[in-house]
Amino acid sequence: MSLCGECYSSTVHRITSRQNPVVKEYRDAARGEAPDTVLLIGHRLISEALTAGIRLRHVMVATDALDHPDVGPLLHHIDSELVTVATASAPVMDAVSPVSSPSEIVALAARPALDISPYASPDPLVVILCDMQNPGNVGAIVRVAEAAGATAVVVAGVSADPFGWKALRGSMGSALRVPISLASSTHAAVTTARRHGASVVATVPREGVQPFEATLTGPTALLIGGEGIGLAQDVVDAADQRVSIPMQAPVESLNASVAAAVLLYEARRQRALPV
Repeated sequence: MSLCGECYSSTVHRITSRQNPVVKEYRDAARGEAPDTVLLIGHRLISEALTAGIRLRHVMVATDALDHPDVGPLLHHIDSELVTVATASAPVMDAVSPVSSPSEIVALAARPALDISPYASPDPLVVILCDMQNPGNVGAIVRVAEAAGATAVVVAGVSADPFGWKALRGSMGSALRVPISLASSTHAAVTTARRHGASVVATVPREGVQPFEATLTGPTALLIGGEGIGLAQDVVDAADQRVSIPMQAPVESLNASVAAAVLLYEARRQRALPV
């Protein structure tokens, strides 16, 4: 049985208290304290999850948003016999949504499965995020990785959770589709890349070759360092190639997601060239 904004029935739960146990489940997911559950905020991300085959566990809709043009059609595609759907008062929606302007719809979903074979593609282009602690950057890089045709993303070391709500919003749904794996450290991620015959490319602020001079065809692992500290020097020294993006003074560096975009699209350009 599906739901729609015009025909929801008494089977839909109504939540009016911020003390309801379900509210705690949403808050736990927002804090990353529900290891098997992710928080999806907004109709677009929930729609992306449905399309990607992610299993929804609970959906909460603002009482006055049931007939919203973006919400009503989305509810129509949610099977109320498999997913608990609840309407909620404005104070409850404010409590379950960590964003400054609460969304009209939020959901709890099963955490996507991690990819265990990031180099399984015939010509892998894998982005390795090294100790990247800003979840917005993690999400943005996952998004550009999908857009540019990267085959997988590896989140290494003390990087932010790619399935945390901030990273998911930053990825605009890409994290629900792009193969993502975790590595305990950058060294572990590099070891795996070498075991699969990938060229390890380190991004450095200066003294590397320019992107169009690098070889970004064939199996490639592109290392993107965390904000501020970048890549560890021993990782840089051991890389097969070191790449720097030329910049006009006095600019010294780019945001990590912007740098990743420049390099990934150069890789896309090179891989599109005739052999």
